[in-house]
Amino acid sequence: MNQNLKKIPYGMAEFGSVQKGQMYYADKTHFIPILESVSRYVFFIRPRRFGKSLWLSVLQYYYDINEKDNFDKIFQDTYILRHPTSERHTYLIMTFNFAMVNSDVRYLEESFEQYGKSIIDDFFERYPLYFDEKERLKIQSCSRTEHQLKELFLLMSRKPLKIYLFIDEYDNFANNVLTDAGKTAYQDLTRGQGFFRFFFNLLKNATSVKGSGLDKLFITGVSPVTMDDVTSGFNIGKNISRSNKFGTLLGFSEAEVKKMLDYYSKAGLLKEDPAFYLKIMKIWYNNYRFADKAVESMFNTDMILYFISEMIDEGTLPGDMIDQNIKIDYGKLRHLMLADRQLNGNFSELKRIMEDGRTICNIQISFPSDRLIDQRNFVSLLFYFGLLSIADVRGQQQVLVIPNLTVKKLMYGYIRDAFYDTGIFRIDMWRLADLVYEMAYHGIWQPVTDFMTKEIEEQTSVRNYIEGERTVQMFLLAYLNICDYYIIRTEQEAGKGYADIYLEPFLARFPDMKYGYLIELKYISRSESLATKLEKKLKRIISDATRQLKKYADDELMKKRSEGYTLKKLILVYQGWELIYSSEVI
Repeated sequence: MNQNLKKIPYGMAEFGSVQKGQMYYADKTHFIPILESVSRYVFFIRPRRFGKSLWLSVLQYYYDINEKDNFDKIFQDTYILRHPTSERHTYLIMTFNFAMVNSDVRYLEESFEQYGKSIIDDFFERYPLYFDEKERLKIQSCSRTEHQLKELFLLMSRKPLKIYLFIDEYDNFANNVLTDAGKTAYQDLTRGQGFFRFFFNLLKNATSVKGSGLDKLFITGVSPVTMDDVTSGFNIGKNISRSNKFGTLLGFSEAEVKKMLDYYSKAGLLKEDPAFYLKIMKIWYNNYRFADKAVESMFNTDMILYFISEMIDEGTLPGDMIDQNIKIDYGKLRHLMLADRQLNGNFSELKRIMEDGRTICNIQISFPSDRLIDQRNFVSLLFYFGLLSIADVRGQQQVLVIPNLTVKKLMYGYIRDAFYDTGIFRIDMWRLADLVYEMAYHGIWQPVTDFMTKEIEEQTSVRNYIEGERTVQMFLLAYLNICDYYIIRTEQEAGKGYADIYLEPFLARFPDMKYGYLIELKYISRSESLATKLEKKLKRIISDATRQLKKYADDELMKKRSEGYTLKKLILVYQGWELIYSSEVI
């Protein structure tokens, strides 16, 4: 490999290492002057693995007074090198990353205190020129982290010196406490006299004091819930999470992805044309919009770096199209959808979103933990987690959609996990995966429908959740999605109509796959029980479905799509939860 070729910075969050190590960096430094014009105290939330930590590192290197002599080297080939601001390298930097705190409630406060003191000790080690030994010892002798910070802020204001304080993953251990230990433990931490609440009250008071040593503050996390609990909303600065100005701050734009692909393609590291890979990545990793007026969608940073890294290292598409690091732990949502091992309204809302493919909601700027059960807040949380994205605006409301195939697969997984956890539906997933393989490679589809039908017949609890055509469709797709063989599309336009389910073989990943499927799904209410009427209606439904499938299959675009495989046409007719007819149209 060319020694001068930039490496993929997959998993890297330290800007100095990225630049010194000759790694690929998609320049975001043009946001620095914009950020300075907005507020001195900023709150910014994005989903996991979107590049928050790397952005904080960029700011730390830019503002750190100790890095003044390294500016040209660290910021080579960036916008800010040519357009520096007057605040460059004028701050003493302090950074907390609360993912470093042990979230076990037995050790939480002790871990927080130890971590806080180590951060302050490190601060003095990095800036020995600005403090004499007496000043340092006085602060370090304080018994608690908040006392040390308070004394430090006062000292800084007298000198005068300025601190830029960064808090990464501000809600990490608090969210873990809520998930693992429950609401009472979480509220003890974030409300009343809880030490975490007191920590943020200290920051709030420091930002409101004239001449405070805390001159700038930047806080990141994945949701607004904890901030609402510890400060009744981020009322100590500016929440830029849904600002159109910063809609493209994190993540990659399509232009940035194209540029990266072109770079590695010209180096001879990609076997196919960049357009081939871009098409795949748009299906799996694109379509995130965080602002109402966003003019372009964003790709998830981690997903893109993972994909390209795998392509360069292995020469083929990733064996698993979803990076394990991107998967949002089901446990983070589990406690919101279950109560006393029973599925609640939030699960029903998630199921409805999966059925409809969209929802309309007024995204809540902030809300406390004890109102997470409110479905409006639950949907807002799905948005902040990156499971929903803004597609349009309707008045004051946002039209939210599932952004891409990766998220759709994750959400189908949540549906399966919820059914399993509550004992509603448990099946042999290995057996089903084998059957789906036979369906994909040998065209043997009947065992899949027979297996699911048999399991539903034997597990009566699940029947209450299978009612209506869209629910049946969602249920089938949740289990067909256990493998990556298909890019599964619903309501796929074809022949001036819409096929209910189109199982398009993922030939870029599985080039030897032989069979794709068009499925027309029909539903008859269980109230229609008279045999003569049912027989007559079923005959008409089968005739209509046959005609529709033939029309879809004859569509020119569909013919072009299916040139590399055999397209099978299936009719599935359900009455309630029961599959009463299944057949292949020849």
